[in-house]
Formats: sequence, C-alpha cells, structure tokens
Amino acid sequence: MTIEEPEPNPMSDHILDWLEGSASFLPSLLDDLYNSGDINGDSWWAQGQELDQELVNKSSAPFSSTSNSTITTSTTPPDPIISYHPPPSDSSKKRKASDNPTPKASQSSRRNQNRRIPEADDGDAVVDQGVVAVRKSGGTRKATAKSAGHNCNNKEGRWAEQLLNPCAAAITAGDLTRVQHLVYVLRELASSTGDANHRLADHGLRALTYYLSSSASSASVGPITFASTKPQFFQNSLLRFYDVSPWFIFHNNIANASILQILSEQDRSRNLHIIDIGVSHGKQWPTLLEALTRRSGGPPPLVRLTVVSSTIDNDQTTDTPFAVGPQGDNYVSRLLCFAKTMNINLQINRVDNHPLQNLNAQIINSSPDETLIVCTQFRLHHLNHSNPDNRTEFMKVLRGLKPKGVVLSENNMDCSCNSCGDFVTGFSRRVEYLWRFLDSTSVAFKGRESEERRVMEGEAAKALTNTGEMNEGKEKWCERMRGVGFVGEVFVEDTIDGARALLRKYDSNWEMRVEERDGCVGLWWKGQPVSFCSLWKLDMKADDS
Repeated sequence: MTIEEPEPNPMSDHILDWLEGSASFLPSLLDDLYNSGDINGDSWWAQGQELDQELVNKSSAPFSSTSNSTITTSTTPPDPIISYHPPPSDSSKKRKASDNPTPKASQSSRRNQNRRIPEADDGDAVVDQGVVAVRKSGGTRKATAKSAGHNCNNKEGRWAEQLLNPCAAAITAGDLTRVQHLVYVLRELASSTGDANHRLADHGLRALTYYLSSSASSASVGPITFASTKPQFFQNSLLRFYDVSPWFIFHNNIANASILQILSEQDRSRNLHIIDIGVSHGKQWPTLLEALTRRSGGPPPLVRLTVVSSTIDNDQTTDTPFAVGPQGDNYVSRLLCFAKTMNINLQINRVDNHPLQNLNAQIINSSPDETLIVCTQFRLHHLNHSNPDNRTEFMKVLRGLKPKGVVLSENNMDCSCNSCGDFVTGFSRRVEYLWRFLDSTSVAFKGRESEERRVMEGEAAKALTNTGEMNEGKEKWCERMRGVGFVGEVFVEDTIDGARALLRKYDSNWEMRVEERDGCVGLWWKGQPVSFCSLWKLDMKADDS
C-alpha cells in the first residue's frame, strides 16, 4: 500500500487518508417478515435428538461458566437443531391471520416465511405480522420491527435482550421446555441483516448455541471475523470503521496526545519506547509519528515500538475481540516505510510467546536511558476473571517496568456488582455491551449493509462466547491502578480540546465526559457509558513508604 506524505495539519488524522475505495451497500427490507403457516415443512426444523439429549443432561445441573465440559473451542458455533412441541392453548388465544397481503421480503429473510411463532410467555417476545410485542406486567407495548432498532436507549425497545437473557437463565436453571421455546422464537427473529435487534438476536443465538451444542454438528458458517478475511480487506475495514465511528480512534487520539505530553516533560535527547498492548493493528501510530516530526527539536533519536500480542492468562488469543488479524497482514513493514518517509528512526519488536503476566524489563528489553510509556487499549478486561486478583497482579507487572506513564483505555459498563462471574449476569453484561456496539454501527453505517460493518460486528460478537471476558466499570479500574502504586494524571487542555474536535466528526449521539475526580475521559453513546481513557504515573509516595 502506498503511503503518501501528510499535510502539515495538526488536527488531521493521517491514517484516515489511507482509506481507499467505497463500500457497496445493500438495502434491508425487514417489514412483515413472517407469515403464519406450518413449521413442519421446513427442512431445518428437524428432530435434533442429540441436542435435545444435551439439554436434558444439562437440566440436571445448573450451568457453570467456569466449567470446560460444556464449552467447545470452536469460534464458529453451529446453528441449533431443536425439536419443539408447542404448548396447548385456548382457541381464544389463537392468532388471527391478517387480511392484508404480505409485502415482498428481502432475500435474507425468505427462510423465515410461512412460520408461525407460538404465543409467548411473560418476558418473551412474539411476532405477529411483522410486529414485535413485548409483554410487560402492566400491559403490552408494540413496536414495528423497523422502528424497534431506533431510539432504543431504554430497555423496552431492545427486544433481543428480552429473549437472550431469559434464555441464558433457562439454560442455567435446566428448564428444557423454556430453552426450546426461546430458541425457537430467536430463530424466527435472528438475522445477520436488519436493525441492531435482529443482528443482536443472530449473534446471541450463536453464542447460546455455542454453550449448548458441545457435541452437535452443523455446516453453519459463522460471522466474518478479522482472522477469516484477506489482509487488504482487513485493513480497509479498519480504516472504514475509524472513518465512521469513534469507538477506537477516540482513545487512540487521546493516547497519542498523552504520549506527546509526557515527552515534553523529558530530556529531548532520550529515546522513546512505547509498549503497545492494544488492538489498533498499527493504525494508531502514523498519527503519532507525524506529530513527532512537528515537535520542537524534531523526533527522538530513536523511537522503539514493542507490540505485545501475547496470550492473556493462557486463554485463546483468537477469541479476544479485535486482537488478532489475518495471516499475511504485515503492518510492521508499512509502518517502517512510513517512518522512513517522515525521517524517523523507528524500530519495531514483537512479543508473541510470553503471557502478559510474565512481562518484565528483560523481555521488553527496556533501558534506563529511554522514556518508557505503556499504552494498553481494550485488552486487559480479557484477563480471566476466574481469579479476581489476575488484573491487579498485571497492574503490578506494569508498575515493575517503571514507565514514565501508562495510558489505560477500557470498556466501561458501569458495573459495580460482584456477580459478573455468574453465567447469567456475565452473559447479560456482554449482551448489553454488544447492543451498544451494534446500535452505534447501525448509525455509523447509516443502516446500510456492508462487509466492512459485518467484519467489525463479527469481531465484537466474540465477547459473547469469551468466558474470560468481564467488563468492569471505570471506578474498579482506577481503584486497581491506585492500589498498586499509580496516581491518576489529568489530561492537559490541548488533549481534551483535540478529543472534542475529533468527536464532532461523528454522530451527535456520541459524547465525551471528563471526570473531575480522576481526570478520566469517558466516551458515551446515547447517554450510556461505552469506554474511558485514563493517564497514570508512578506514585512516588508509594516508593517512599
């Protein structure tokens, strides 16, 4: 890929200039997807004896997220094959057929035609002539499928969660009948296209099947992920996502500004060494390299970048969302070529074979005559939560490196509960995280279908099947950092102004909030916290004590 010299505009982000081509979008027609009819004629509606037996076996013992016996290592869970026997109902509860003709459905939803969804229990969703009705104790609220994905800041409009979470609870309780029923309804509604609710139902159904179907087999193809794409498409997808969503680039911008802030406090003759524990796949650094050329006195004599792509707590790295690119993607060579055009002496090393907990100065190859800065972005929350001390221990590892600064960016689910290790609670939190991602990408891509959007959403959906994943609130992360001997540093005004200017490029539902207490900068979507960025330095008082 050819890298051109950027314009000397401090507010520009050079990586967005790499974007090539335009996306091909397909319209999505999701109104009135379902007709009443006989489900017995559908080929997929088979008597899945193996999976039924598994459900029966699981009904004898509650599901445990820490058990490996019910979880496969496959990243592409099969479609469920479940036999369903509708419960008897009064004739007064039978649905009446619509007199209106059925509109033409999109190709992706034709498989759902001629299926009738039975009357749902309390807390379930039903579909009748393309209308989703969510039953509440105080009555029934109806919303069309087309509008259900919009203005869904409250739980009432998010019908996919109201199916997925009860299904997870039924799995834990071993309620075979309810699991069958909810999976059936999810199968009717799930679609890889459409609004955020339909796509969440699709990803959530795959995740629940992943937990259920350890022995079932299927030819179903899973969602597109980074690892399954070609390098060029992978790079284009990242660039496209950076262009339409601030999900990652917002934090990259703040991190780069923080690195420049720390450098301004150091001797200009010192080398710069950055430890990259992140998910940017090199996209964060061209902007920083460009900014270093504008620094008074020029860039440091040597810029070292140590990319840590090691496993985390011995978990499978391929299951970590956004962490692993496709084979053959070599952004290192592109970064080196770019640095050469900037007249920057850049050196890049990779750490691939050491778990994060074992990082030390020897592995990093750090030296006292350089400015060492750690930049960790959206990786630490994958440290296995089976041992609550794992994350705190890794914070101690970071402190042992004696960096001049640590930039920590993480998901912020505003969770202060102590039960996220429970399967039902943890699954609910991960579903909520994925909802915010899918809802924001719907707006970012203007509701249009594209392969770039699908690959990003496929990566985000890995969170549903990653049992080591546990999002925590900002307060917990700050508590850990302070507990091991770091002190929060307030971002300078230029950094805050730059972040605000960047965010103005995106949809107005995005907002940033600056915390007065610890100086953290939060990224929010529709009034709900998504992530935060923070800057930390060594607490010298802790050393004295």
